[in-house]
Amino acid sequence: MSPRAASRVELLRRAHERRAPLREQPGTTAYRLVNGAADGVPDVTVDVFESLHVVSLYRDLSPAEEEALLGDLDAAWAPPCVYLKRRPREARHLANVARDQLAPEQAVRGASVESVVAWENGCRFLIRPGKGLSVGLYLDMRDTRAWVAREAREHTVLNLFSYTCAFGVAATAGGARRVLNIDASRRVLEWGEENARLNGQPVDRYDYVAGDVFEWLERLARKGEVFELVVVDPPSFATTRTSRFSAAKDYASLASLAARVVAPGGRLVACCNLATLAPRRFETMVAEGVARAGRRAGEGVSLGPSPVDFPASAEHPAALKVRVLELA
Repeated sequence: MSPRAASRVELLRRAHERRAPLREQPGTTAYRLVNGAADGVPDVTVDVFESLHVVSLYRDLSPAEEEALLGDLDAAWAPPCVYLKRRPREARHLANVARDQLAPEQAVRGASVESVVAWENGCRFLIRPGKGLSVGLYLDMRDTRAWVAREAREHTVLNLFSYTCAFGVAATAGGARRVLNIDASRRVLEWGEENARLNGQPVDRYDYVAGDVFEWLERLARKGEVFELVVVDPPSFATTRTSRFSAAKDYASLASLAARVVAPGGRLVACCNLATLAPRRFETMVAEGVARAGRRAGEGVSLGPSPVDFPASAEHPAALKVRVLELA
């Protein structure tokens, strides 16, 4: 083994040791094991779901370089099952034409599996490692979902861009009175229904709405519907039949629409995972949107990912930004 490879193996072992508190945490078997440059391994992340490991590459590696990395993982902690996701900058444009290349359906180490069930804060989530670049759960939101679960008791909750409805599951587990999940994709909403059933939660199809979030926010506002907790977790870029969204350009408009359906005294939970959007700029956009809606906000608090598995520094800041505002 070359000195360079040995150095990476050591870095991977240190990352593994750093996550010991999460491995010992009851009710959680899903966490990030390697967080790129912050763990000394640039352009590589490793997410764990039970015994399943999902390795994401954020630059193009040659086949030999990929095999060397997988060999280093074997030497560091010998993961029993590994799936590979290739996420170069152009991945979002190639996802439909080169999906097999970007996200192979078969494991690159160990036996392939159709799905596994992972635990997070006592809730169960269905993970499908061979179904594209996203496997069903965004791990950097674990602490925010825990916050929502604590705050949702007896509240009505609107979960926007809900994906597989993890926020909805967490809110229901925390005692929410009602959760309305909205996403453009019926397929991921059905996955969300499966997650709810995994946790013994009732499923009402009326609370799993497939449609354009912007159109639905306008519709809810016209009807005068309000919610005590509104979670806004959009993709950084999104295109539907009727709209286009870029977090860097359009977040204030989205925050304005969402603020209109927050009940007086309710809270807006604004989330953004665009790494190039600075936290201060994000907070300004959220505040601007709330003001446009004619609402007044309290001082607000910022949440973020767990520093245990998402370490950050001035050189490598966390991509995730979460701003919670109580609206008068």
